[in-house]
Amino acid sequence: MVTAKAKITTYEGRVLIVPVVLPDLDEVREFAARRHAEGVRWSGEAFGWPAEYHPQRAERPLDSKMDFTPADFCIGESDVWFFSLMWERGKDAEPVEFLEERGMMNEER
Repeated sequence: MVTAKAKITTYEGRVLIVPVVLPDLDEVREFAARRHAEGVRWSGEAFGWPAEYHPQRAERPLDSKMDFTPADFCIGESDVWFFSLMWERGKDAEPVEFLEERGMMNEER
């Protein structure tokens, strides 16, 4: 884990600079892999951030060419720090990763 600075804009337009603790992505990947191995829907808190896992479903996603709805895991808060994994090539394939850090201050990362 690393402590970094996040730039957060409030609804009133105020800009706040606050310290946040970011988890090690390898630890997050391991945590997500355990949820994926269990294959059970889960939501809660992980590493101090909101997180959730959805197992693969047979239904096709709306407006998609995919034959199934892939399993996915996400952690974090949009516009601050957010990491997700999606098993879009199938439940036994490696997941596709997405990391959003737009709220993080560059000098700390």
